Amino acid sequence: MHNPTFPTESGTLQLAGPVGALEVAVDLPKADAPAQPVVAIICHPLSTEGGSLHNKVVTMVGTTLRELGITTVRFNFRSVGASAGSFDHGNGEQDDLKAVAAWVREQRPDATLWLAGFSFGAFVSLRAAAELQPDVLVSIAPPAGRWDFDGVQPPTRWLVIQGEEDEIVDPQAVYNWLDSLDAPHELVRMPETSHFFHRKLIDLRGAITHGVKHWLPTADSASA
Repeated sequence: MHNPTFPTESGTLQLAGPVGALEVAVDLPKADAPAQPVVAIICHPLSTEGGSLHNKVVTMVGTTLRELGITTVRFNFRSVGASAGSFDHGNGEQDDLKAVAAWVREQRPDATLWLAGFSFGAFVSLRAAAELQPDVLVSIAPPAGRWDFDGVQPPTRWLVIQGEEDEIVDPQAVYNWLDSLDAPHELVRMPETSHFFHRKLIDLRGAITHGVKHWLPTADSASA
């Protein structure tokens, strides 16, 4: 299949993935936000547990970034929704992410690439970061201790958000893992917050906004 051009309106489309079609949702910046030369790809939680591009944390990440003027790309990993293939324990899912990123970079060569991921999506985006070299990485509830994070190479602009009452990802395992890395990062610990950010999505929105707004290209220009 031939990949479509980058849309000029928000909507869904299909891309050619490594094992078949990938379902993709592109959302343009909010109308009242000055458009940034940034495209952020957002990765969803575990496919086998109902994770998809429609997950409420994923959509909140997208909404928050769009309010900052960023174009967002959410997509379903293989085996989810209209995306072809079978679950591949994070290996093939990295290839899916790389295929989406290659399309974004081909279609929007003047835009900066950001990556974001929630839970399993944080794992996949972290594993792919060394090759994709995003300018910014946002990792929400990265499942340290549950998946193999050895050798990850996050960018220097790396925001990590972790709920302190996460019942799926052990918060202390995340903190210990971050302490073991020789990698700069900004950590936001969210008190009284569970894995899926129940009743805390607005707080998550604030944490993302505060955490990344100084990394926007316009912020760089203003401080130059």
